[in-house]
Amino acid sequence: MATELLINATSFEVRVALVEYGNLVELHQERPEEKGLVSNIYKGVVKRVLPGMQAAFVDIGLERTGFLYVDDVNIDQQRMENGQVNCSGSGSGSDGVGGCCLNGSADTPTRRDAGMNIEDMLVEGQDILVQICKDPIGTKGARLTCNITLPCRNLVFMPLTDHIGISRRIEDEDVRQRIRRDIEELRPADTGFIVRTVGENATREDLEADMEFLMHLWDEIRDNNAAVKAPAMVYQDLDISLRSVRDIVTPVVERIVVDDPEVHARVSRFIETFAPRLKERVDYFDGDLPLFDSYGIEMEINRALDKKIWLRCGGYIIIDTTEALTVVDVNTGRYVGKNDLEETIFKTNIEAVKEIAYQLRLRNIGGIIIIDFIDMEIEGHRDEIVATLREAVKQDKSRVNILKVSEFGLVQMTRKRSSENLANMLCEPCPYCKGDGIIKSKRTVCYEIFRRIDRQASKVKAGCVSVSANPHVATMMMNEEAATLHDLEEKTGKRITIIPKQDMHIEKFDVLWEDFD
Repeated sequence: MATELLINATSFEVRVALVEYGNLVELHQERPEEKGLVSNIYKGVVKRVLPGMQAAFVDIGLERTGFLYVDDVNIDQQRMENGQVNCSGSGSGSDGVGGCCLNGSADTPTRRDAGMNIEDMLVEGQDILVQICKDPIGTKGARLTCNITLPCRNLVFMPLTDHIGISRRIEDEDVRQRIRRDIEELRPADTGFIVRTVGENATREDLEADMEFLMHLWDEIRDNNAAVKAPAMVYQDLDISLRSVRDIVTPVVERIVVDDPEVHARVSRFIETFAPRLKERVDYFDGDLPLFDSYGIEMEINRALDKKIWLRCGGYIIIDTTEALTVVDVNTGRYVGKNDLEETIFKTNIEAVKEIAYQLRLRNIGGIIIIDFIDMEIEGHRDEIVATLREAVKQDKSRVNILKVSEFGLVQMTRKRSSENLANMLCEPCPYCKGDGIIKSKRTVCYEIFRRIDRQASKVKAGCVSVSANPHVATMMMNEEAATLHDLEEKTGKRITIIPKQDMHIEKFDVLWEDFD
C-alpha cells in the first residue's frame, strides 16, 4: 500500500501513524492526561494588557494564561464607528461573539488597517471568545486567536468574516472556479469558507452537507458562550482518532487500519457520515503482533528520537533542538566518494536534504531551523541544494519558508509550530543533566571534593572527615586518585573516609567533619 493511516488505540493512549510507502512520516498521539488543546474554543477573561508587547494575557481556565497578540484581535466596522472597541463577550451583542472577526476579510478592519493598538481594543476584566491555535509549549502558555475557525471534512468555516478561500494545492483552475461558484451560491451572507485540499473532488451536495453541519455547530457554540461564565470552555475539538480521519485522510490514503473495535466502529460511522466513498478503506486489525510492531512503527519511533541519523551513502546528520531553534549539521562520515571531493560533498548534501525534510516532518520540529551543509565551492551546487530542499518539503502540511544559502554556507528556514515536537511529546529532561546533555566528569567532582576539604581543613578542629559520594566518584577517589587522597591527608592532617552512596547524584557529595573516636 502506498499510503496508510494506522490508529493504535488503548485505554491509556491513542497513537496515529501516517505511513507512506512503508515509511513513517507523521506520528500523533493523545493521552488522557496530556490531551492537546489546539482548536478548542474558550470564553476567557483578559487579565493583563501589555502595550509594550502589543499583546494580552487571557485566563481561559488553564494552568497558565494564554497569549493573544494584537494582530489576532479584530473588531468589526460598525462597532468601531459607534466607538465600541470590545472584541467580544460583555456588551458585544446578543450572542456574545459579534465583535470577533477573521484576518483576511476585506471588510474587517485590523489593528494595522485602523492604526489601533492593543490597549484601544481590550481592557482588563473583559470577557472574550478565543480559540487556541498553538498548544502550551514548555513554560509558555497557549497561543490564542479571535480568528474562530471550524473545520469539517471538505470545508473550514469562518463564521465571522465574509471570505472565500481555496487550498493552493488544488491547482486545476476549472475545478477552482467550479468550487468557488458552488460556495458563493450556497453560503449564507457575511460568512466565510475555505475549501480544503480534500474538497477538490467534493460534489455540490458534499459542500452543502458540510456547510449545514458547521453552521449548526456554530449555533451550539454561541449558545454555550452565552450560557457560561468566563473562564470556561465552550467547544472541544474531536478526539485524535476522528480528527486524524478528518484532517489527514485524503484520496491518496488507501487504507485506514484500526486495532480497537470501539474506535473502529466510531471511525466507520464518521466516514459513513462525512466521506461515504471511503468507507471500504476502513479495516479492523486483529493480527497476532501489535499493529505498530507489525508495521515496524515502534522501531521508526525510536530512531526518530536519535540525535544522529545515518544516511545511506555513509554520511550522517546531527539534529540538536533548543527552545529557540533547531540546528542540523551535515557530515560526510564514512562516505569517501569515487571521483573528487566536491562531488562527494554535493552527493552527501543532496541525500541529507531529503532526510532532513523527512525528519522535520516526522519529528514535528518547528520554529527557526539552521542547516549547516558541508561547504560547497560551486555556486550551482548551492542553488540546487536549496531547490531540492524546497521540493522536498512540499508534502509537509506545515508552512515552511526557506532562505538562500548564507555567506557562511548556512541555510535558514522556518517551519510553523503548533504543538510539541516528537521529542518533547515522548521524553522528559534527564534528571542528571536537567536537559543540558552533559554532566560533570567523575574526575572533576573528585577534585571539587579535594578542594572543599583543603579549603575547610584549617577552619575546623575535627580530625576526621567523611565524604559521601556517588559510587563511581568514590571508586575513582579510592583507586585512580588514591595518591592524591593520601597527599591531601598528609597536608591537612585529617583522616579521610570515603562512603559510596547508591542514590546520590554523580555531581553531588556531602563532606562531614568529625572528631576521632
